Amino acid sequence: MFKRLFWISIGVGIGAVAVTKAQAYVKANTPDAARQFLLGPDQDHVAVRTLEGLFNEFDKARRAREAELNTKYASKIS
Repeated sequence: MFKRLFWISIGVGIGAVAVTKAQAYVKANTPDAARQFLLGPDQDHVAVRTLEGLFNEFDKARRAREAELNTKYASKIS
């Protein structure tokens, strides 16, 4: 169990370093127009925008599924 947790944490750490290095490389070696296309206008907060988008998409799907289940099972209770 601890070996697995150790290796997963090592993998996550290596992945985070790789993503950080790749973003730094893209910022340093691409023209501004290409950077704007790839990373968007707010280039300093790409990770935050990505996580916010994922959370909003998950929340939207969760609310839709909850509403679907409420309509399906609320009629059985009443």
